[in-house]
Amino acid sequence: MSARDPFAAPGPDAAVFVISVAAELTGLHPQTLRTYERLGLITPGRTGGGGRRYSPRDIDRLREIADLTSSGIGIEGVRRILELENRAAALGRRNEELLVELEATREALRQAVTVRRAAGPPNRLPVLRPSDPDQSVVVWRRGR
Repeated sequence: MSARDPFAAPGPDAAVFVISVAAELTGLHPQTLRTYERLGLITPGRTGGGGRRYSPRDIDRLREIADLTSSGIGIEGVRRILELENRAAALGRRNEELLVELEATREALRQAVTVRRAAGPPNRLPVLRPSDPDQSVVVWRRGR
């Protein structure tokens, strides 16, 4: 176990800024920050004594909220935009996971084809033949 460098920059989720500093960094009034918290737009960390602590990611979100509201978007619109951004980010992460899984499946299939070819007669299943990019594979399902 290694000791953490006390002079290293905190991560984006480290709750390090008190409300007055967060307000100054975002150009918002501390009461506005409390209101955004009450509305569920932001969830700052808390100290043991209950004091709010904002992370760099919270500061970025507060700045985004300020930009959206200053351009005339209401709080419910801001809430929806943030929700859609979160959903898009989650879908992007899931897409990346699926691409990794797809590549692993393709590699497993390539290995299975190689083993099968080395083991015996040629495989007659069209999905296991090396594919030509100009050809299509049609899979037929028998009716019941």
